[in-house]
Amino acid sequence: MTQRGPGRVLSALDRLEEWPGADRLIEAVKQAVRSVPLGAARDVLHGRPLGHPVHPLLVQVPIGTWLSAAALDLLPGNRRAARVLIGIGLASAVPATAAGWTDWAELHPEQQRVGLVHAVANVAAVSCFAGSLLARLRGREGAGKALGLAGLTAAGAGGALGGHMAYRQASGANHAEDVPHLVSPGWHTIGDVAEFPVGQAVRRHVDDVPVMVVRETENTVHVLADLCSHMSGPLSEGEIGDGCVTCPWHGSVFRLTDGWNVKGPATAPQPSFDTRTVDGRVQARLRHLEAEQDAQGAA
Repeated sequence: MTQRGPGRVLSALDRLEEWPGADRLIEAVKQAVRSVPLGAARDVLHGRPLGHPVHPLLVQVPIGTWLSAAALDLLPGNRRAARVLIGIGLASAVPATAAGWTDWAELHPEQQRVGLVHAVANVAAVSCFAGSLLARLRGREGAGKALGLAGLTAAGAGGALGGHMAYRQASGANHAEDVPHLVSPGWHTIGDVAEFPVGQAVRRHVDDVPVMVVRETENTVHVLADLCSHMSGPLSEGEIGDGCVTCPWHGSVFRLTDGWNVKGPATAPQPSFDTRTVDGRVQARLRHLEAEQDAQGAA
């Protein structure tokens, strides 16, 4: 049987991921987005309180209202309702866009290249629907419907690119989700206490999973999964301070005691391990298995 390669669309997207032509523009836009003084609102736009990116949730409103307006355009006597739906879509596109750009600024270059085209498609969609609403308000229903159809087409293309980013490039996914499935139950020896200098992060492995080990005091040791839940950055190379570790790639901050993400862009906490010292050796076990193991021991 002849083995076929990727289709034309996928091949084009693969080439786009590797195309550096817009990298200077991307860098400038990224720095501009990062420089906006959002404060605590930045974490809200990332979706940290929700536990996953909020952008995919927010985009449902403009897409849904615009699709509904297009459906009403096919029926007689729904001019006012279609205008209201388009207006709601335009208003709701503002927070969706803000969340999208905030997430985009903290991605890898390959994702940002696709994301830039995704943003261009969405800008085209918003422009078309703004023009559609204006034309309808001026009584040019035919032009308004045509612009609405063009906007829906652009939004569809933008949505397809967004799906590529989310599912093929894993933008916004929890990159530490697999840790509980890779670590076997029970205590694992990860080294002698003397191997871990106080206040410094050291990389070790539990089974085949890289972990970050930090000895906070003489007898207090913290262990977290090493690859950041945001984009797999090496936490063991990050800064340790105030009971937390800061990812060196995008600045997510995790609490050493339990892996909680106290600052984004990470929206998921870091898998954490219980620790103990036995005969001068540090042992660790994945924390979510504690209750199951203790219950089995009691039985």
